[in-house]
Amino acid sequence: MAAPNSMGFAKPPEATRIVVAMSGGVDSSVVAALLKSQGYDVVGLTMQLYDHGAMTAKSKTCCAGQDIYDARRVADMIGFPHYVVDYETTFKADVMDRFADGYIHGETPVPCVLCNQTVKFRDLLKAAKDLGADALATGHYVQRIAAPGGAELHCAADPDRDQSYFLFTTTHAQLDFVRFPLGGMNKSETRALATKFGLHIAAKPDSQDICFVPTGDYAAVIKKLRPEAARGGEIVHVDGRVLGKHDGIIHFTVGQRRGLGIGGEADPLYVVRIEPEAARVIVGAKETLLRDAFALHGVNWLGAGNTPPSDGAQVRVKLRNTHAPIAATVFGAGEGAAKVALAAPEAAVTPGQACVFYEGNRVLGGGWIARDTAPAQLPHNLRRQAVATR
Repeated sequence: MAAPNSMGFAKPPEATRIVVAMSGGVDSSVVAALLKSQGYDVVGLTMQLYDHGAMTAKSKTCCAGQDIYDARRVADMIGFPHYVVDYETTFKADVMDRFADGYIHGETPVPCVLCNQTVKFRDLLKAAKDLGADALATGHYVQRIAAPGGAELHCAADPDRDQSYFLFTTTHAQLDFVRFPLGGMNKSETRALATKFGLHIAAKPDSQDICFVPTGDYAAVIKKLRPEAARGGEIVHVDGRVLGKHDGIIHFTVGQRRGLGIGGEADPLYVVRIEPEAARVIVGAKETLLRDAFALHGVNWLGAGNTPPSDGAQVRVKLRNTHAPIAATVFGAGEGAAKVALAAPEAAVTPGQACVFYEGNRVLGGGWIARDTAPAQLPHNLRRQAVATR
């Protein structure tokens, strides 16, 4: 049998078709140019996700009009086919609408995870297979490691660029098909390759904003998608005192301190809970935010078995992409559900955010933090086990 090529296939690169998800940015453009230089049969696919209108010239988003043009220009210069796939309808339903509905239900969603889970690793992956591809390659900074039990998802070599948090929903079947050529590089190396290949976007700024919220005004986008979302209500202290009024829970997220529009309290106040049914925002001192256990839904498990073990697995978890992993125990609680017990209380347990599991550098999956959770909801026997592991 022939030795595997750099993409892990036992056939020569010229007989290996790789579809590259091209956003028009530096990273995915370098992936396409690099694979083409190694002799692979490269095809570029760029997703059209929304009608940006006047915002198409924005340089800090992805998949806008200028980005589609940049992707096509790279393909023309390097010399491989490039196609644009229209996913506006599914992107709106699976990402934008779910983003808006999350805020309406008192959550703080992560649309980049939803995009990877749906239009990118579901729809785009299917399109790649329809084109006869052997693999779909992306510009994510994450590593796919071949192992006896199947491909594993690992953090990027450069911790400052690691995007594993946003890919926790990737399934075993998807890991078999996707490749991440930049996982072992840092951004400087990627830009150096862009310059080496003569790509016109070598100095293009990175995407920083949520693509469909280029101004950063989440509430304005939500109100456009869901006009009924701007329903006012009360801001209430955890002790029951009404401290003020607000013009919509979509302006708040659990853990928020600034912009509450209230004053007169001796200590800083934080959003502790959001009650969407009553349009009520509950605030309190920082210590009232602390949680040492919570529930997850929509769990994807990449460890042994189909779900986390019911008697607990020792992991480290990230509650936000920018946070360092912390020690925890995750307990399987039925299909798609889990309970998490933290080794020490944290104030960043925000409903709608992702909780991602790690074992060293390996990603073991993750889930979505449920809104109606409280420490008391973890069964006492499981809480005792979690405490014993601290």
